[in-house]
Amino acid sequence: MIVCQTARLRLRELTADDAEFIMELVNEPAWLRFIGDRKVHSLDDARGYIAKGPAASYARHGFGLWAVELARTGEPIGMCGLVRRQALEHVDLGFAFLSRHWGNGYAREAAAAVVERAREAHGLSRLVAITDLDNTPSQKVLTSVGFQYDKLVHWPESGEDLALYALDLATPVPGGMPRAERRPE
Repeated sequence: MIVCQTARLRLRELTADDAEFIMELVNEPAWLRFIGDRKVHSLDDARGYIAKGPAASYARHGFGLWAVELARTGEPIGMCGLVRRQALEHVDLGFAFLSRHWGNGYAREAAAAVVERAREAHGLSRLVAITDLDNTPSQKVLTSVGFQYDKLVHWPESGEDLALYALDLATPVPGGMPRAERRPE
């Protein structure tokens, strides 16, 4: 199911058919460094990751991490979406892209579309995002779509300190954001 679309990207729900893509994405060096090893080393592992993570979140919350694909070709290039984490008071914006697609503005474009969807379709009043302290590219994406650094948080899963960014969705989005096109659900 397509969730939203921008000029260059489509965001859609992940399915078991995305197992090969997920296995590649979650084993990228940047994912392993900044997000962590999710123990996805086979297609069955990848299908389990999708079922227990994004698909379960769609069923439970109506949102989750969505596949980001090029609108022109349908090639999956990353994922971006909303995650409800027990350790955070507010819903988290998460994203990751295959390194061969970095530097094209796709993360910013997808994140802007997800921020708009969080506000308009899900009625969220505030979003947060967490990043490794050294993950400057992700921090730049977050600030480009209106997030501001809030504070350091101690992350229970890894035992390390992370940067928490926040965005009040009641305030207008900074100018120049690509608008997502509404799709019937």
